[in-house]
This record gives sequence, structure tokens and C-alpha cells, in this order.
Amino acid sequence: MTYLHFKALHIIFVVSWFAGLFYMPRLFVYHTEANEKPSPEREILIAQFTKMEKLLFNAIMTPACWLALLCGTAMLYITPAWLDQDWMKLKLVFVLGLLAYHSVTRKILLELRAGKFRFSSFQLRLFNEIATIFLFSIVFLVVLKNTVDWLWGVLGLIAFAIVIMTAVRIVKRMREKKAGQHLE
Repeated sequence: MTYLHFKALHIIFVVSWFAGLFYMPRLFVYHTEANEKPSPEREILIAQFTKMEKLLFNAIMTPACWLALLCGTAMLYITPAWLDQDWMKLKLVFVLGLLAYHSVTRKILLELRAGKFRFSSFQLRLFNEIATIFLFSIVFLVVLKNTVDWLWGVLGLIAFAIVIMTAVRIVKRMREKKAGQHLE
């Protein structure tokens, strides 16, 4: 296999991994909200979300993560000069952050499976946006391959994060307002 074969596979597995990283916290939100439902609806929903989370984590997220790392490592093996580039070093730091995020996702998954609801649905909605921030950072860094340009990207990222968090809060308020209107 050539560098381009590994690159194509790396992109495919990264996309698959991110699909799971985006969807899993959304399932956590629904799982947490299901815990507030009356019985038997609560038990039915929690059983379904637990099943979906387990399948997503074990059949999609984790294999895609390992395959993305394997293909990325193969590309670095084929072209070790990339490791001398500052942008690649920074990308690898972000990949470590993404692995930490994956690990925290697993921890939350196990807590929910055990019936421990440590986070509110709002907190989990904010947690859901962290993967977006990682994706934004990594893509801009890889495309620009320049740490000076990347600095502007970080500033844009901070602005983007503020916009996302503000949007999440606005949607939460709208949802609460709508729920309040239904109660009247």
C-alpha cells in the first residue's frame, strides 16, 4: 500500500470515529433526559439507549479510532519527515486530546450504564461540542500546515466555541420557554 492509500483510509476512519464522537454525547443527552421520565417509559428508553450506546462505542467508535491511528502511524512511518514539522507536532497533541475525549466518553458511558447520572443534559450538550472544536482545530491545522496561520485559526476557534456555547444556551432557553407554554 502507498502513502495515498493509507491517507484515504485514515480520512475514512477519522470520519467514522468523529461520527461516533458526535453521536455518542447526543445519546447521553437523551439517556439523561429519559431518566426523568415516569415508569415504565423510563426503563424502556434507558434500556434502548444503553443498547445503542454500547453498540456505537464497541462496533464503530473504538474500531474506527484504532484504525485511524494505525493508518496515521503508517503515513508517519512512510514519511517520517512530517514529524519535523511544527504543525504535525501540534496535530499529534490534538490527537492525544481527542483520545482523552474518547476516554472520557467511555467513562460517561459506563456511568450511565451503572445508573449514575453525574451530568445534566445541558452539560452533556456542551460536552458534545468539544468534538467539534477538535475537528475544527485539526482540519485547519492540517490544511494550513502553518503555525502562524494556525494562530489565527485558534482565535477563530475561540470565537466559534463562544458562538456554539451561546447557541446551545439560546436553544435551551427556547426549549424551556416552549415547555413552560405547554404547561399553561
